Amino acid sequence: MKLSGKYIFLIGLLFFSLLSAHAQKISTADRKVLVQKEDSLQSISDSMINAENPAVRFRSDSNFVRTLIRALKVNYSFYYPFDSVATVSRQVSPDSSFRIFTWQLKRDEYMYLQKGAIQINTPDGSLKLFPLFDISMFTGKPLDSVRTRSNWIGAVYYKIILKEYNNKKYYTLLGFDDFSVGSNRKWLEVLTFNEQGEPQFGGPYVSFKGDTVKKPTQQRFNIEYKKEARTTLNYNPEMDMIIYDHLISETDEPSRKDTYIPDGDFEGFKWDKGQWVHVDKVFNFTLKDGQSPVEQAILDKEGKFNEEKLIEQSIKNQGLGKKEETKPPVKKKISPK
Repeated sequence: MKLSGKYIFLIGLLFFSLLSAHAQKISTADRKVLVQKEDSLQSISDSMINAENPAVRFRSDSNFVRTLIRALKVNYSFYYPFDSVATVSRQVSPDSSFRIFTWQLKRDEYMYLQKGAIQINTPDGSLKLFPLFDISMFTGKPLDSVRTRSNWIGAVYYKIILKEYNNKKYYTLLGFDDFSVGSNRKWLEVLTFNEQGEPQFGGPYVSFKGDTVKKPTQQRFNIEYKKEARTTLNYNPEMDMIIYDHLISETDEPSRKDTYIPDGDFEGFKWDKGQWVHVDKVFNFTLKDGQSPVEQAILDKEGKFNEEKLIEQSIKNQGLGKKEETKPPVKKKISPK
């Protein structure tokens, strides 16, 4: 059933009202503290990203982490948005059970470190925080293992999708990874929480069982492409699918991911019984009544905005100023062996 615009507006208004009510849990005194901490975070993060001296960037990152933790220790800080800290991605889960902070730190011209933390929304407003440690530069097989917060495959996330199966919640994270000197990656990562409440990344959630050429189930999924190419990997709520560009090597060298560019076709994933099942041809996928074609879907305003903001900020983080519209973010990593 397709919801009317008026009904969607009312749902949005109700959600905003609930969010505002929760935000009122922050006392006036605590809000003043959070405003001060936010100003400090904004200033420190600018140095963390833009300082020319690597030692200054690393000191700023350490100061940023300490200041962020002190800010998050303020009661009910979960409801404080930190909107002015533009260098850090802040994504709240659709059920408001947690939010995830992710950002990147430039070590040198060839390597960026990704940083992150998950803040749990606790009933009493106290802090429950899971730091994330990126080890993606040290692993050659990132697709075939379940990960914990101690060996996270780093990415700067721009979308969280909530799905349920057998009374269990699955949070799908979509993110950027400026992987190497010549190529970028975008990631599809399924986050769950175990019986102890610890975050767990990956699992048998990416299936190719419907493909003509069979592939094994993957723990997570990525696309890797030429640095200068602009690609899509995002969720379309109208089709209830994750849509991404079909990529080909522009130089007919399939082993070189830094030559991959979109060819105008689209692939996707459809959630089915606890898995994202691959759809080889999105245009051949049967649309239900009232659904829009994919050309309109991939231009979804909300999803597109998130990706654009991250691209723009990454370029700004590099201190590159204005770039061509097709320039993706640059976060270089040492390619794994």
